[in-house]
Amino acid sequence: MNSEPAVTSELLFHPPCGPVSGWRDGDVLRATGIPYATAARFQPPAAAADWTETFAATSLAPACPQGPVPFLDDVLGTRYGELPGSEDCQNLSITMPGDLKPGEKLPVMVWIHGGSYTTGSGDLAIFDPARLVAENRVIVVSVTYRLGLFGFLATRTGRPANLGLLDQLEAFRWVHRNIAAFGGDPGCVTAFGQSAGGDAIAHLMATPEAPSLFRRAIIQSAPLGIARGRARMNHAMGIAAESVTEETPAMEVVDREAQVAQVSRKFGMLAAMPFGTQYGHAPLPEEKDIAAAWDRSAPGIDILIGHTSEEARLFLPRSPFLMRLLKVPGVGAAAVRAVDWVVTETVYGWASRKFARRHKRAGGRAHRYLLSWHAPDNLFGAAHTIDLPLLLGNRETWDGVGLIAGAPWETVDMTGRLVRALWAGFARGDDLGEAGAVDDALHYRRV
Repeated sequence: MNSEPAVTSELLFHPPCGPVSGWRDGDVLRATGIPYATAARFQPPAAAADWTETFAATSLAPACPQGPVPFLDDVLGTRYGELPGSEDCQNLSITMPGDLKPGEKLPVMVWIHGGSYTTGSGDLAIFDPARLVAENRVIVVSVTYRLGLFGFLATRTGRPANLGLLDQLEAFRWVHRNIAAFGGDPGCVTAFGQSAGGDAIAHLMATPEAPSLFRRAIIQSAPLGIARGRARMNHAMGIAAESVTEETPAMEVVDREAQVAQVSRKFGMLAAMPFGTQYGHAPLPEEKDIAAAWDRSAPGIDILIGHTSEEARLFLPRSPFLMRLLKVPGVGAAAVRAVDWVVTETVYGWASRKFARRHKRAGGRAHRYLLSWHAPDNLFGAAHTIDLPLLLGNRETWDGVGLIAGAPWETVDMTGRLVRALWAGFARGDDLGEAGAVDDALHYRRV
């Protein structure tokens, strides 16, 4: 996605929210940075007010203020500060096929980005949906929402939890109301997201409104294994966050976020994602009632859920112990594989299978997948985030970055085309059958 969009010819859309002008970008049309909600700091969102003058949707959505993560920049090829930061980040961007026809009703895929609920943004270049859209004639809506202390931590003084999740609900309501004007079918919406984005979608499914907002969900590498039992950790973090006020400068809030996250260290595996959804706070039920809430939504939402075969290898270079272990002749590589298997199963594997089986028992339809594609002889293997270059971004953003170094771009794109077609087919409502595969890269089966 061009970081400084050049509007080659004005495209005018007439949704109920008010007129919107977009822009052409190669094989796709875009309408970017559209406000779907507004909120004061630490307050629930309200739907953005309608407008009468044409809204120029020609700037990318700003990111929620966040700190740098140099490790991820190295692995994923992102650039800290790639997008401007703003607390007024409740914006979405729409990518449509370049040959969109009047009156078309195309499947809609709403992207919820990951980043441990503390980093990322809907319009980052690595999340560009242009290839997915152009190849498969779907419409993708990319959502930016509040993160970290701005969006995901309650305090004893009454500061709400789940504000970023409430933002996402407002985005889905906006899509339901307005997407037909952009060629989308509001009755054929699929939520899809990776990592924290997949976790968020799973938790949105626990809200009574979910089946009316999206018909399908693709849940990619959601850390559901560490979603429960977080109340004590969240309480301790909330105490540490009390000194942050409505007046604290945004980047000071970001600095304090890292200090608050330190409090989670004594809570073991949960500390791998300190910020996140909190049960018993709107829009989620108490933790003891979450399964029943999911069961109520199950008949109305089809799911495709899965993970990569070596999720934990993304974090291998951050562990000096594991890097030393890897170099031990004979047994090192096997020992590291064993550690990876345990973490992958604990955080992602068993919980996603349990989620899928429960969904099926409650009357829903579910497929599970396992993604094992990786670049040859690459340290990261089939790590967490390996699905991203197969689905989103392009050669300019991904070719040669650490995660897929060693894989010719033609190979990445060939496999990616098949994965993108599978995701889009599911979003259209195609029957995936009992089982199937994308070469040796991905296998799936009906639950």
